[in-house]
Amino acid sequence: MPRNYLRTSEIANAVNVHPNTVRLYEEWGYLPPVPRTPSGYRKFSEAHLDQMKLIRLAMNFTWMGGTIRRTAYVMIGFGAEGDLGGALETAYQLRVLIQAEQAQAKVAADFLETWAQGSAVDSRAKPRRIGEVAKLLNVTTDRLRNWERNGLISVPRNPLNGYRFYRTREIGRLRVIRTLCQARYSQMAILRMLMRLDQGETGDLRQVLDTPRKDEDVYFVTDQLISTLADLEEKSQQVIDLLGETIARQS
Repeated sequence: MPRNYLRTSEIANAVNVHPNTVRLYEEWGYLPPVPRTPSGYRKFSEAHLDQMKLIRLAMNFTWMGGTIRRTAYVMIGFGAEGDLGGALETAYQLRVLIQAEQAQAKVAADFLETWAQGSAVDSRAKPRRIGEVAKLLNVTTDRLRNWERNGLISVPRNPLNGYRFYRTREIGRLRVIRTLCQARYSQMAILRMLMRLDQGETGDLRQVLDTPRKDEDVYFVTDQLISTLADLEEKSQQVIDLLGETIARQS
């Protein structure tokens, strides 16, 4: 008598993961309840396979962290509960979040290019101490020291007392660094770009932000933020298409 269910290995092969991954997703509650045969074998349905496809796509978004990560897990939760309408609505929200990130990344890159061409981004000539600059830019002094420690900026010191003092040049650079960080470019990407800029090369800075050097280790998706967001926008549409097809098939 032919089987009317799918085995763990068949589900795993269909989405190109190890069978233990399927079992782990079940343990975490990412899958709807899985019935068992009298001998204890799992009996997966086509609905489980659809949910596995959704999970595998959704996992691409979790690397971004923050609201995007949380929204991806909410979408998985709706799917596990069988609320495909809720999952589809959340998928659209996910796409909006990705598009907002893209817009913010573009604005930050536009600001960078304006600054790199020599446009002033801070007109105050009075040198400032680190506490004043932190207040001006609404960041912590630890953040400023971290950026300096990681090579994003070199700050001159008062030869009499050793205190840092920030001139228009440093404050302008810090505004750019802060804007890029807020847009979620990684410090490695920003450092890569600033090193190129400090060598006198002002062209293609947007591309430099998105292109790790051959000798550079890539640790974060935000090391290639522009490409990552473009890929995630495409995947968000794939999620929407998958859920739409699943809903239509089950109607």
